[in-house]
Amino acid sequence: MEPFKIRTDLAVEINEEASKETGKIKGIIVNEHRENESGILVTEIKITNREGERVLGREKGTYITIEADCISFDNAQYQLKAAKILTGFMKQLIEGLVSDKQIRILVVGLGNREVTSDSLGPLVVDHLEISQENPDNEKFHICAVSPGVLAQTGMETANIIKGIVKETRPDIVIAIDALAARNSRRLNSTIQLSDRGITPGSGVGNHRTGLTKTVIGVPVLAIGVPTVIDAPTIVSDSMENLITAVSSSERLMYMSDLFEGFTRQEKYHLIKEVMPSDMADMYVTPKNIDANVCNIAFVLAHAINALNDKKEAES
Repeated sequence: MEPFKIRTDLAVEINEEASKETGKIKGIIVNEHRENESGILVTEIKITNREGERVLGREKGTYITIEADCISFDNAQYQLKAAKILTGFMKQLIEGLVSDKQIRILVVGLGNREVTSDSLGPLVVDHLEISQENPDNEKFHICAVSPGVLAQTGMETANIIKGIVKETRPDIVIAIDALAARNSRRLNSTIQLSDRGITPGSGVGNHRTGLTKTVIGVPVLAIGVPTVIDAPTIVSDSMENLITAVSSSERLMYMSDLFEGFTRQEKYHLIKEVMPSDMADMYVTPKNIDANVCNIAFVLAHAINALNDKKEAES
């Protein structure tokens, strides 16, 4: 059986799986905080050494997960609260990467506008307040681009961004992308920030050249929201829930016996093997993804636009 690799872009999910196997991991610091009024959960993971890098498969740095169940709904008050939290963490990470008094930001909306579940990046760019010049009283100057995907342009996105960075010389890039999740509960309800850039398509096994400081020459703050999950994961989780629910029923005890002694990873691979090949490689998304993505794009765009809002900064 091939080595198990969790199909997710979320550091919090990789850490959850790794912790189940080995317990507390050296080189990984985890802090959680729940906002009382809204119930929004923030998990900050810091990878501090090579052991942490090896276990999570991520570079040393900070990975912040904001779990806000209602950001994809038409709930303006909740969305603004989530955006405010996001703005605060964005400022914290940006100022940890760039120390200038005035900071030029290039926002990159990754993804394919024609594919709803992959259109988050371009939609966020559509709603940004772009300024051609940086007023003296504003710390952040924002410009933006939606470079498309390889199938549309015939060029690696990283190469396009590298060229733009060379010509426009931003201090930092904010890359926004749709991600893949391991847990369906986190679809369209979780925002991940990372100060170590992003590898587009990594969660769905379609690795492209990463957008990192090493590749494009300036720090990269990655912001992503999971919009898809792979089909075998859904089937595997459904089977586990079914077995748990009917374990006391003699009629269905054979199902529990069938998987007895199997790890979660082994169950996943078994189900993937018996599924039709076209389904085993399928990624799915909620039926109301159109409205979900539009609402989430509003939250992310509002958070970025609020970087220069002094009231947001003071509150």
